[in-house]
Formats: sequence, structure tokens, C-alpha cells
Amino acid sequence: MSTTLETTGERRIFERFSARFPIKFKDAREDYGTEVFLRDASAQGMRILSKERVFLDDQLSLEVELPDGGNPMILSGRVVWVKFLNLSLWDLGVQFTEVHFIKMQRLFKLAENIAL
Repeated sequence: MSTTLETTGERRIFERFSARFPIKFKDAREDYGTEVFLRDASAQGMRILSKERVFLDDQLSLEVELPDGGNPMILSGRVVWVKFLNLSLWDLGVQFTEVHFIKMQRLFKLAENIAL
């Protein structure tokens, strides 16, 4: 008996949701500042647009700036895919080191409120 996940080739356990917030990330080389943008996220990872080049398996520390007045959300993960979009823009996937349901709930609620 085949499941929907097997049929579509989908490997995600957690549903991805759209979330558009400024983000900063730091890898072993340097702090990249404000040229990074969160596009979507799930409990396991996120998709980011960056004007700075990163490489597969880079370890990143992510600081997501959220509009709720609270402290930035700090997450860490590993780059699992990178796509070149144009001369100054990269699309990349980051898999979190740990699943943080409480942090993702905060992110999801803020993203949902902005979408309304």
C-alpha cells in the first residue's frame, strides 16, 4: 500500500509554511548582516535568499528578526542545498540541527498574522 508521501516523492515530515522576515546568519567565515531573507520554514528547516555565497554543508547560526517586539529567534543548521538565481542572489535550504516546536509556533503565528 503506497502513501501520498511515497507517491509524490515528498520527504518532509513537517509542513512548510510561508514566512517572510529579515534574517541574519553567521557561518565559520563571517557575519553576513542584512542581505539575507527568510522565504519559508518548517519545523525541520527553512529556505533563505542571500546575496552572499554559501556552500553545501556550511554550518550556520541564524538570527530571525520578528515583528513581535521580542528577541530575535536564534536557530542553527546546515546548508543542504544551494541554487544560483542570478549574479547576486542565492537560494538555499537549511536543515535545523534540532527541531524547535516552540520557536516554530512563534514564527508560524507571526507569519499567519501578516498573511491575513
